[in-house]
Amino acid sequence: MRIITGEYGGRRLKAVPGNNTRPTTDKVKESIFNIIGPYFNGGNCLDLFAGSGGLAIEAVSRGMDSAVLIDRDPLAIKTIKENISVTKELDKFEIYRNDANRAIDLLRGKKKFDLLFLDPPYAKQEIEKQIEKIVDSDLLNDEAIIICEVDKRTQLNENIGAAKVFRKEVYGASQIVMYEYAKEMGK
Repeated sequence: MRIITGEYGGRRLKAVPGNNTRPTTDKVKESIFNIIGPYFNGGNCLDLFAGSGGLAIEAVSRGMDSAVLIDRDPLAIKTIKENISVTKELDKFEIYRNDANRAIDLLRGKKKFDLLFLDPPYAKQEIEKQIEKIVDSDLLNDEAIIICEVDKRTQLNENIGAAKVFRKEVYGASQIVMYEYAKEMGK
């Protein structure tokens, strides 16, 4: 695994030891960023199931101002810290060991996000409920992008609150479902 491009491009990333996480492959990561825009002009990123931290680190490398990374696995948190250290810009990242649903509650009123990654363990995913909770908690800026990685057989609703699907792609056993949040739609 590596950081594909941007400020930290080419730097190597470690995977979380063991079989508890399923890292997004470089091919899928590159495809995601080619679709949502190869570079960003600032903004905040939230990765609720960060694993190795690769997606959030890539987003900051490509121009996001900051990223909040959440994972409940202690090995994942250790790996995220090691991977963030290769950026030499630790101040751009906040790392929390926590359950995703509790993290949403804790973030309420503290920060708003422009990019959200949801890549939970396939067997335990509650993506639709979590997106609703994030929207209800007012954690997204208007036109925020939500990237969900799910099993290719999973069917997510086209609209979840004020979030609407704009693209779906299948890569092997995984499916990427992309939503855009439109505050006006939720009113």
